Amino acid sequence: AGGAPAEPAQGWALPWGWDTPWCGLSHGVVVTQGTQAEMAHTCRGTINLSTAHIDTEDSCNIVLSNGGRTYHLKANSEVERQRWVTALELAKAKAIRMRNNQSDDSGDEEPASQSDKSELHGPLKTLSSKLEDLSTCNELIAKHGAALQRSLSELENLRLPAESGEKIKAVNERATLFRITSNAMINACRDFLDLAESHSRRWQRLLQHEREQRIRLEETIEQLAKQHNSLERACRGAPGLASGTASGSSTAKGSVQSAKGEASDEDEETEYFDAMEDAPAFITVTADPKHHRRSGSNLSGASEGHPEDWNLEDSVFESSNQSSYNESTCKDLLPKKRRRTRIPDKPNYSLNLWSIMKNCIGKELSKIPMPVNFNEPLSMLQRLTEDLEYHELLDKAVKCESSTEQMCFVAAFSVSSYSTTVHRTAKPFNPLLGETYELDRLEELGFRSLCEQVSHHPPAAAHHVYSRRGWTLWQEITIASKFRGKYLSIMPLGAIHLEFHSSGNHYVWRKVTSTVHNIIVGKLWIDQSGEIEIVNHKSKDKCQLKFTPYSYFSRDVPRKVTGVVSDADGKAHYVMSGTWDEKMECSKILHSSHGSTSMEGKQKTVYQTLSPKVLWRKYPLPENAENMYFFSELALTLNEPEERVAPTDSRLRPDQRLMESGRWDEANVEKQRLEEKQRAVRRRREAEAVEALEEGKDYEGYIPLWFERKVDAVTGELICVYKGGYWEAKDKQDWSVCPDIF
Repeated sequence: AGGAPAEPAQGWALPWGWDTPWCGLSHGVVVTQGTQAEMAHTCRGTINLSTAHIDTEDSCNIVLSNGGRTYHLKANSEVERQRWVTALELAKAKAIRMRNNQSDDSGDEEPASQSDKSELHGPLKTLSSKLEDLSTCNELIAKHGAALQRSLSELENLRLPAESGEKIKAVNERATLFRITSNAMINACRDFLDLAESHSRRWQRLLQHEREQRIRLEETIEQLAKQHNSLERACRGAPGLASGTASGSSTAKGSVQSAKGEASDEDEETEYFDAMEDAPAFITVTADPKHHRRSGSNLSGASEGHPEDWNLEDSVFESSNQSSYNESTCKDLLPKKRRRTRIPDKPNYSLNLWSIMKNCIGKELSKIPMPVNFNEPLSMLQRLTEDLEYHELLDKAVKCESSTEQMCFVAAFSVSSYSTTVHRTAKPFNPLLGETYELDRLEELGFRSLCEQVSHHPPAAAHHVYSRRGWTLWQEITIASKFRGKYLSIMPLGAIHLEFHSSGNHYVWRKVTSTVHNIIVGKLWIDQSGEIEIVNHKSKDKCQLKFTPYSYFSRDVPRKVTGVVSDADGKAHYVMSGTWDEKMECSKILHSSHGSTSMEGKQKTVYQTLSPKVLWRKYPLPENAENMYFFSELALTLNEPEERVAPTDSRLRPDQRLMESGRWDEANVEKQRLEEKQRAVRRRREAEAVEALEEGKDYEGYIPLWFERKVDAVTGELICVYKGGYWEAKDKQDWSVCPDIF
């Protein structure tokens, strides 16, 4: 039940002291003491206090039941439980009095009802005015109609021709008044109908919106109920876990104490958001290295480490624990080319997204014609290169003598590539077939990178990075994306390879799924979810990283990433923890023990670790970044014009350059021209393929310029790898093999 209750508040005798007719309790439980009208507007899972039964199971548990619905709540101590029970009983008594005297609620309900109906007062007042106009016209018609009838009767009774002229004149005047009044009534009726029709359409839209909101709320509540059920099952399995580890960790700083202690809290957190069902749940306990050696410990010893190894002065971990900003400062001391630090501010153009996307639901994103208004002035090749922003992590990994230590840096590097996406909801430009991008920082940072778009449908990019500091990275990434109406899913397909020259350690991993939310309504935001398994194919070490998806009801920090580094025998050595938008930490494991098995068949593991060390921390964004597409310092330089690059380089793409300059209308025209040019080339290739098929010849299709397809010896997949020749062609400035794509 989370904390001691406050004293019953004035007006509403609830333990929280909130001045509202109803409030939330625990996870998904709502208790209310309002009127029946209020009860009709509460969500599913609500318990009316006036008819609820309050009971206790043991020293810490409270049972709330009402009809067929029962909730089990848990306090931290018996004293706290008694305070909750007392407060709930007082609230129940007040709710019964309120139910017996509905008039007491009128003053409290009035503000809410006035607020709810304030939007309707204007239209209702106008409609009432129109109705009054119609009533007035009706009275005038009746009055003048009666007078006309009298005049006609008098006209019939007349026998003298001399009087007929005056009577006929009077009849005409009254007929004229009748006609004017009738016209006024017709106009008033027309105005009334127009107003009623316009507001009827508006009310229909409001009704449809409320229906959609109700459906979303029901889905949310259903998900909450499932999570609550999972939490209850986790609570039942917690006592066995705690009892099995309490005595063995009695000297730890954050020791696992008992069923009511820290272990059960962590167990609840681990079980409550198990987005990946197959991920092993574990609990981390920070231990004191001076007292970690204990006699009579009942820890299993499945993983044991030596704290003195962790505190070596010359440890790579110690050097990595220094601030990343110091590293950045040191790099500034090196002689290097001065790079730009800003780009033109993003123009403020409004565009109706729904008018473009409503006919695109279910289609491949790369096949949807999109204006540059949804783009950022970088291509996908440049975004791929942006993964190297924290390349110094790999430079430090080269110095590691232990493969498991090296794995920690590789894991931190794999997470760091997502740090630039937290605010970057704009779409990068789709590269044209044959488009390339180079980033030559060999003299400044020790590496040079080359990307090429090797396929257009499906879009695929090959990437190769060589570092003179002892590592090589290569990958071929295919982007699969689907627009689902409410959100956009981006699934990168393909493996990332990293090899260290001196040790020969070869690491392979894959990216997680990115999801862009609130595509139609609301502020765009991006989330990363899924698992990354990093495998060292030489030593067979592994690292399992779990990206926890965002949940409104989660008590965890947003964008959380956790993982464990283990060797070939499955022995855990390090625990990784942090967030993908801020930092990653590494903790050396001293001991591990296995807890009890939960009802789902999962076995919890408790790791005793030394204090965590920061391996990676995100660089701060430049000043005015919010007006420059939230670009990092590296991203600001990626599209900076450079000499001697290939004619197919993304820096030379005209529509992207026009967009960066703020000339979006011209950029849209140029973007359409380039896309139509690419379609013409594709149609020509298709015609050549048909012709070759008719002649019985083989047609190779598009052949990449600087990459070639080979079967990877590690994964067995067909992958584009760098075949060489680009940097030699750059030295000679011989770009004769490059096609004219711009």
